[in-house]
Amino acid sequence: MSSPARTSARFSPRSALIAVATAGVLAVGTALVPAPATAAPPAPAETVITEDLRSGDSGAQVTALQERLFELGYWVGGVDGEFGLHTEHAVTALQKAAGIARDGIVGPDTREALDDGAVPSATTSEGSVVEIDLDNQLLLVVSDGEVQSTIHTSTGSGEPYEGDDGSERIATTPTGTYQVFREVDSWDPGPYGALYKPKYFNGGIAVHGYPSVPAQPASKGCARVSLGAMDWLWDSGHLDVHTTVVVH
Repeated sequence: MSSPARTSARFSPRSALIAVATAGVLAVGTALVPAPATAAPPAPAETVITEDLRSGDSGAQVTALQERLFELGYWVGGVDGEFGLHTEHAVTALQKAAGIARDGIVGPDTREALDDGAVPSATTSEGSVVEIDLDNQLLLVVSDGEVQSTIHTSTGSGEPYEGDDGSERIATTPTGTYQVFREVDSWDPGPYGALYKPKYFNGGIAVHGYPSVPAQPASKGCARVSLGAMDWLWDSGHLDVHTTVVVH
């Protein structure tokens, strides 16, 4: 009878051969049976603006509206899904550029303007300039002929008013090329009311913040923007002293 040691020596090669063969079969079997495919999750679709939207609305449709306005360069004050004053002003600015009714409400014509990408054009071609477009009532931040930001504004109404010296004047925003020569980083008292953070570019005419910025010309000559838009103009440096202002 063989000893345990000799028995182990006799059967060890065969056992090794069986083990190798078994491993090969398993390997081949594994290679021939493909792993089940895992489908990639579909990319989320962009929200399409399909609803009429107006001040006070909120939700995904408003977020999509704000994102589209921002993409087109309209100053919207941030994307938060809330249709507030800044969103209404941005919608009004889009409507002005598109030549449609300026009501601040997103209806079929405004949705079409959003889809078409309606944006204003600059009249200047060089340098960093702020343009005030009187016909469209828009303030444009322009760099080398490209409009970077578009802001809803309201300029001289064209109506007569009584000046601080008692004379009758006409509320106009004169055309021409000017430079910002003075600024006041606070409410600046004046003969016709306080102006928020004004940037003066033509005598007493300034770009300034104001609580009311209607869709039509309504000022005595200045270019009104919202208080938030005026804060942004200060913080961004787009309307610093010596900045060129073109009124056309």
